[in-house]
Order: sequence, then C-alpha cells, then structure tokens
Amino acid sequence: MAAIRQPALRYVLGGNVPFLRVSQRRWAQVHDVRFVATHREPDRIIEKYKEKLDRKAKEEGLKNVNELKEAYKDKIQMLKKKASVAIPSAPNTTPPLQNSPYPRPPPPPRIPSDVSSTASSPASTVSSASTPPGVKTLSSYIDIPKTLELPQKEIEYIWRLRHASDAQSLCAVIPHSTYTRVEATARRHPQFILPLPREGQGAEIHFLQWTFPTPTTATVLFTHLAEFKLRGEFSQPHTTVTHHLDLAGPKGLVLLQGSVAEGRGITVDEGKWLLMCLQKFYGGGNEKWERKKLLEQFSQGDGGFKVEELLEEAEKVV
Repeated sequence: MAAIRQPALRYVLGGNVPFLRVSQRRWAQVHDVRFVATHREPDRIIEKYKEKLDRKAKEEGLKNVNELKEAYKDKIQMLKKKASVAIPSAPNTTPPLQNSPYPRPPPPPRIPSDVSSTASSPASTVSSASTPPGVKTLSSYIDIPKTLELPQKEIEYIWRLRHASDAQSLCAVIPHSTYTRVEATARRHPQFILPLPREGQGAEIHFLQWTFPTPTTATVLFTHLAEFKLRGEFSQPHTTVTHHLDLAGPKGLVLLQGSVAEGRGITVDEGKWLLMCLQKFYGGGNEKWERKKLLEQFSQGDGGFKVEELLEEAEKVV
C-alpha cells in the first residue's frame, strides 16, 4: 500500500535516518591490477621462446631475433588490432555529487523505441495491457457477452444471486451516473479515513485507499488504521471492494463485488457500514459541504481536520 502524504500520519513512514550520513573511512590502499597484469618484464617472454625465435630467424635468412621482429613488425601490429576490442564509454549525463553521503542514483530505464510508437494508440495500449496479478476482472464471475443481451433487472438479479452463497461477500449494482461522481471524487482524494462505531468503546478508525489496476476496475482497500501505522505498506486489508465498469457503457450499470476477510476483527455488517460511509463521503448520495471539507482537509494535511466532525457526519442517516 502506498504511503500517505498527510502530516497527521507522516510520522508512520517518515523520520530521519542519521546512520546514512555517517561516512566510513577506508585505510586500505587500492592498486590497479591492470598495471600488474600487463606491464611485466618483456625479457621473460623472449627468454622463454629464445630457441624457437632463433630457429625462425635462421629459416628466414635473418641474423638475429631483432631483425625477425623488425621484419614482422607490420604483421604484429595488425594482429594486435584484431585481438583488441574497443569498449565505448557512455557520456556522463548525471551531474557529479558534491560531498553527498548518499549513493549515486541509478540511471533512468531505457524505453524501447517500439513502445513510444504503440503508446500513441489508446486502443492498442488497452488491448495489450495485461491484468496485474491478483486482480479479478468481471469475466472471472460472469459471461459478459451473454450478460449484455439481458435487461438491467435480470443483470442485477443474476449478480446478487452469484454472490448469495458466500457469507463473506459484498455485492451491489450501482447506476453509472452515481459511480461517475464517486470516481471523480476518488481520483482527487484516493486516501481517507472512516470511523466504525463500537458500542461502549467509542469508534474505531479505518484507513481506505483507492486503486485503479485496470481501465475497467476500481478497487478500495480498507485497513485498520492502527495496523497501517504499525506495518505501513505491508499491512493487510480486511475488506476489499472492486467496481467493474465493463457494463457501464452499454447497460449503464457498474457491478460492485467485495469480500470481508475472516478473523480480521471485522464482520460483514461492519464492512457494509464502511461501504455505506464511503458512498456518503464520495458522493454516492446527496453531497454535503461538510463532507467535502473533511476530504479536502485530509488530503491537504490541514490541521483543522477533526475526528469529531468525521464521526458526526458518518453517523448521519443521509
């Protein structure tokens, strides 16, 4: 889960890391092993093959090894050029770090040329995009081509019947016009907190985050705020709700499907309460100025954000 930006929760993932600023002194001397390997005494090689070189010089009608080396000078240079491999050095586009205790950042990834050509076509991009692992699309639940042939009432009945056997499931059918308002608010405020009243214990705060893994799915993850403070991005959501937009255009319907994890301290009815609160604040019903203000304050990290006002708005019937 991505880290939130609000100052009220920034201490969860923030903080200074002074150990990164400690410089380590190295006293060992560094030698260039390339010099050791290539700058050896050439007389050792000549002594090793002296007899063979003398024999070769007599066969060629030369007096000694020096004349032999002079006779084969051009050929030796040509063989050296063939054996050597030029290693081009890339231009250094990264400005040098001046007395920085941090390591040099890695270079940006190269983008293949064929990607830029296909990115200009939205249709090709959507068709070639693969579904992220763990994301279930609408085709995992129903036969979309056959469902498109049915009227809206039958689609709603089939969708609810499809999840009736799962006691931990959440499902709903939302008009496309209503979902459009909800999504517009969610893209402006992808993170928020919602209260869950506990009888005799006040209210328990839960953290929510919107994600849009594919063009036709939008998912909301609900997590205990206490767990998110403790584990950050490694926290596990107790409730997951996904909106499927495959039928939004032709049928004007958005199918909602979710599940409440067992043994995570949340019941299905409490999951429904959080879902109802989400619709209140994100414009599923009558939008109120007070709720818009709370969303804006939370997203901007405004110190005027008050949990008491959040509880008051959440407990209102409409």
